Amino acid sequence: MFPEYDIIVVGAGHAGCEAAAAAANLGSKVLLITMNMQTIAQMSCNPAMGGIAKGQIVREIDAMGGYSGIVTDASFIQFRMLNRSKGPAMWSPRAQSDRMLFAGKWREMLEQTPNVDFYQDMVNGLLVKEGIVKGIITGLGHEIKAKGVILTNGTFLNGVIHIGEKQFGGGRMAEKAATGITEQLVSLGFETDRLKTGTPPRIDGRSLDYSKMEEQKGDEEIVGFSYLDIPKIKPNKQKSCWITYTNQEVHDILRTGFEKSPMFQGRIQGTGPRYCPSIEDKINRFAERDRHQLFVEPEGFNTVEIYVNGFSSSLPEDVQYKALTKVPGFEKCKMFRPGYAIEYDFFPPTQLKFSLETKLIQNLFFAGQINGTTGYEEAACQGLMAGINAHQKTKELDPVVLKRSEAYIGVLIDDLINKGTDEPYRMFTSRAEFRTLLRQDNADIRLTELSYRIGLASQERMDKVRVKREAVARVKKLLGTISLEPNEINKFLETVHSSPLMNKQKVLQLLLRPNIGLEAMMAAVPNLKKTLQEFDQETLEQVEIQTKYDTYIEKEKELVVKMSQLEELLIPDNFNYDKLFSLSNEARQKFIKIKPRTLGQASRISGVNPSDVQILMVFMGR
Repeated sequence: MFPEYDIIVVGAGHAGCEAAAAAANLGSKVLLITMNMQTIAQMSCNPAMGGIAKGQIVREIDAMGGYSGIVTDASFIQFRMLNRSKGPAMWSPRAQSDRMLFAGKWREMLEQTPNVDFYQDMVNGLLVKEGIVKGIITGLGHEIKAKGVILTNGTFLNGVIHIGEKQFGGGRMAEKAATGITEQLVSLGFETDRLKTGTPPRIDGRSLDYSKMEEQKGDEEIVGFSYLDIPKIKPNKQKSCWITYTNQEVHDILRTGFEKSPMFQGRIQGTGPRYCPSIEDKINRFAERDRHQLFVEPEGFNTVEIYVNGFSSSLPEDVQYKALTKVPGFEKCKMFRPGYAIEYDFFPPTQLKFSLETKLIQNLFFAGQINGTTGYEEAACQGLMAGINAHQKTKELDPVVLKRSEAYIGVLIDDLINKGTDEPYRMFTSRAEFRTLLRQDNADIRLTELSYRIGLASQERMDKVRVKREAVARVKKLLGTISLEPNEINKFLETVHSSPLMNKQKVLQLLLRPNIGLEAMMAAVPNLKKTLQEFDQETLEQVEIQTKYDTYIEKEKELVVKMSQLEELLIPDNFNYDKLFSLSNEARQKFIKIKPRTLGQASRISGVNPSDVQILMVFMGR
């Protein structure tokens, strides 16, 4: 009934979809198996993509030839570039998505991808022989052979849903949990633990009074995520989100449910996400605050369903509802379904190689929440890399590993493998030491060529990068030759409170001044605008960013070179750490467990001190 596949991807969430697409587009024959074909690429929690640091990840996925950026651009109902008031390294795109359009577009793209087959069934075991995965065993009893397997099980591994004192098995509301895989992997020597996440109630938007809320509109200029030309919604067709706040009365009502809270009564053992706590956790941890912000987010163009961002809860349903009716604008709200918490198995990611292949079982890869991450974007980028590397491994090619200096994806995977995580891991710009290099505007320049070389990024993408580089170089050269006279520019400089010119000056030099942007200068100097009118907005913005950040970028590049010297110092596979009596006990235990490949990796392991690295260097003859 089934042929032997190159790759089997288990689970069709964001990680599974990207894994299947990447492996298939590289030429592998892929089976994507899921418990429900109707929930492929389901947005289980909030209907949005991107945000702080997460938006950079989506752009990196797109630059590599993944699908998340294309799908998002084709299905969003609102777009915003966050942090515009800060420097370009902090700019982060975010889109409010149409939940049904998003999932539908993902399935459409996968179905149009050659080499992807689909099957609906539960996977409850792996075929493993002599330390190598050989395929899967399904709930219907099928044994399906493959050269490689990628597990992207999300929150389904022994998932338990909590609402007040009620608890029942499930991977998502109304969907059963997956069983069998955890138990088998533990028997094979894997460590496992539990994590917890949650989701807020969904509300009937027709029952809300928006006049009592603050409107949050989308940007007038829509940039989007994909570097390809994807048709997007017009700015004036965007749907608004809304902001409201909890109050002391809401908090008092929520407290009445604490005695039935699964979190406070100890029924939930898993650790929840630090940066996305439930509403009961917020009012407990931040008791001094008399209100918390709530984002009221529509779930699509053609639905009245509303997502109440900031009100995640596992309290009893009646307590959730009663508290919501005291929120401004929610006085007459009707609930579609309550919020809930979900507890699930994950496998500490220190058990993985940088390719996301497991250390214990060859050709077995993990991606997404099974590795302890939270968020669609974090899952999708792991899926992309697992799909690439599963293909590479089964074709006996070198793995593709992104460095911390190359991508947020590299930061994320490096953090997981070196530091592990005991709480759901979420990406932030602060986690990246080279964030001036890792901007959302240059992901294509950083990553497309690398992806093109392995055969994933298309010729169209590579051509666009070449055109962009050439255009940026031409504009920079032009601006380095054009001089402006004081009488051309001083009136403009006065409006932005910048010192007037006494002599003519090159435009490139003027751009280095704070508060002076190229677009504003062009508007003030007609001749400059005429000279640059053939270049698009993206090129001009890239020139401005590179010019203003040039000094900082060069300093970061110098730091990258220094850091890379440690990355080139390989540690032998059979290195005996027990003979290094000078090492701290914690460092020795971590080195033996993680088996760092380089001194650079060793230096980033949680609990390892600089003195431990120096000791290691001495014994390696360095």
